[in-house]
This record gives sequence, structure tokens and C-alpha cells, in this order.
Amino acid sequence: MWDAICNWFADLGDQLYFVFIEKDRYQQMITGLKNTLLITAGALIVGVVIGVVVASIRSSYDKNKESMKLRKGAGYYVLTVLNAICKVYLTVIRGTPVVVQLMISYFIIFVSAKDGVPVGIFAFGINSGAYVAEIFRGGIMAVDNGQFEAGRSLGFNYLQTMRHIVVPQMFKAVLPTLCNEFITLLKETSVVGYVGVIDLTKAGNVIAGRTYSYFIPLLTVAAVYLVMVMILSFFVGKLERRLRKNER
Repeated sequence: MWDAICNWFADLGDQLYFVFIEKDRYQQMITGLKNTLLITAGALIVGVVIGVVVASIRSSYDKNKESMKLRKGAGYYVLTVLNAICKVYLTVIRGTPVVVQLMISYFIIFVSAKDGVPVGIFAFGINSGAYVAEIFRGGIMAVDNGQFEAGRSLGFNYLQTMRHIVVPQMFKAVLPTLCNEFITLLKETSVVGYVGVIDLTKAGNVIAGRTYSYFIPLLTVAAVYLVMVMILSFFVGKLERRLRKNER
């Protein structure tokens, strides 16, 4: 029994050496991990910026359309057009697969691009922005209207009320959901290999193709994703507990 276990570990060590150490194939995994984290972080920043803008337009329209409709000023028509554009953006982005959006970005919009990483950041950022926008809009709409009235009573205009009163409360409410969106985005970037970017999944697939051994490379890729998600989930859980503690 003991000899069988020792032989199994010895065979596993030989396979790991052949798959990763021989010809320095492990460096592809490191490069893939770096690209995965870079695309995820960049796309999250782009998504948050887009989400803030779209959510601000959508929530401003929803909260003020009745009062603005009575005045029929230029602001009403501008906000109506911007809200319509945002709705089209949300419908198109959330209604089409992210891998299709990625390939359109790489093969059509940025057809002359030599590096797929910035294109991946753009494509996943645009995609994430649609979901982040709805997260932020839900958070803003969940803030009681009394908070807006309190801001007005302090002499704030609408933008100042949003900035100093509503947005801080909104961020506190949606931060755990936003962190979960980051976890989802991390896993979604695994399709960036469709445009030739060596991410973690693509690196594992390339190594598997060169060694004709799919078990260890793909299992390693799955394990790395699992570890990253577990780490992020741990910090999200701590954040949620801290926010609940502060509410008491």
C-alpha cells in the first residue's frame, strides 16, 4: 500500500516536471495569470466608470422625469435622449454574449490592434459596465426620497445631494454586490483566448496541446481560478460582515 502511494507521487512529480518545468512551460502560466488579472482589473475600472455615468443618467431621469416634463425645458429633452441611449446600450450589451462582443471588438472595431490585452479590457469593461450600471441604479433608487429632501433642505442642488448624501449610501449598499461582479468578471475573462491573448485558460490549453497531457494543465488552471475566487470571496465576506456591524 505504502509503495503504491510512493509510486503514485513519484509519477505525479514526473508528470508535473514534464508538463511545467521542462522547456520552462510554467512561464506561460505566469504570463497567462498576469494577463488575466490585468484584463480583470482594467475592465473593472472601465466598467465602474461607465456604470456610474449610466446609472446617474438613468436614475436622474426616473426620479425627475415627472417634474421636468411639466417645465419641458432643454434639460428634459437632453436627459430623455441620454436615457434612451443608455437603455439601448444596456439592452444590446446584456442581450448578446460577451465572447461575441469580444470578437467584434478585436476583429472589427480594433482590427489593426497588435495586442489583444487592451482590446480585452475594452470589451470586458463595456460588458461589465452594463451590469455595474444596473447595480448602481438599483442602489440609488433604493435610497429613500427623504434623503433627497434632506439634501434640498440643506441648500444642496440635485448634483450636490447625489454627491454628498445619496452616492455614499448607495456605495455602502451595493459594495458586496459590486465585489461579486468582480468575481464574475474574473471568470468571464477566460474566453479572451478567442482573440489570441494568452490568459490563464489559454496558457493551460497551449501547454496541454504541446504535451498531449490535458489532465494536469487544465486541472491546474481550474485550481488557480478556484483559489483566486476563494480569496476574493473571503474578503467579500469580511466586507459584508463589517458593513453589517457598522449598521448596528
